[in-house]
Amino acid sequence: MAYRLAERLIAASRGWLALAALAAFLLFTALVLPGQAAQSAERTGGGPQPDSSLFYSAEDLYAMAEAFGPEGRQAYIRARFTFDLVWPLVYGAFLVTSIGWLAGRAFAPGSLPRLLVLVPVLGVALDYLENLSTSLVMARYPALTPVVDVLAPLFTSLKWAFVGGSFVVLVGALLAALQKRLRRNA
Repeated sequence: MAYRLAERLIAASRGWLALAALAAFLLFTALVLPGQAAQSAERTGGGPQPDSSLFYSAEDLYAMAEAFGPEGRQAYIRARFTFDLVWPLVYGAFLVTSIGWLAGRAFAPGSLPRLLVLVPVLGVALDYLENLSTSLVMARYPALTPVVDVLAPLFTSLKWAFVGGSFVVLVGALLAALQKRLRRNA
C-alpha cells in the first residue's frame, strides 16, 4: 500500500505543479505566516506555544493553557481550525510535489528511496493530530485530558522530525537527481 501511494504521488508530481506549490509556499511564508504569528502571540500572551515548541510535557501544555487565559485559548483553538487547516496543506503540497518530481527523476520505479515521498505526508498527518490534541486540551482546560495531554507533545515532536526530515529528503532527492543527470550527460 505504501509503495502504491508513493508511486501515485510521484506520478502526479509534475514540474509545473511543483513550481506552483513552491510559489504558494513562498507567498504563504512571506505574506501570511508573519501576520498569523504576530496575531497569535498577541492573543495568547506571547509565551511559548505547543506547535512552535520542539519538546514540551503535558505539564507544560497545561501551563500554556493557563497562561493563554480563556480568550487566548479560544483564539488558539480558532487558529488551529482556520489557519492551521490550510498551512499544512501548503507546505505539504510543496514538499510532496517537489520530492515526488525529483524522486521520479532520481530513483528507479519501485525502489526503496521512492518511499521518501511519504515523509511529508506523515508530517502533515502528525501536524493535524497535534492540532486536534492540543485544541482538545485547550478546550477542556482546566479539566485534565488524560492520554491526549501526553500524546500532544509526542505528535508535536514527531511532526517536527518529519517536516524537518522532509527538507533533508528534498535536498537529498535534488542531489540524487542532479547526479543522475550529470552521469547521463557525461
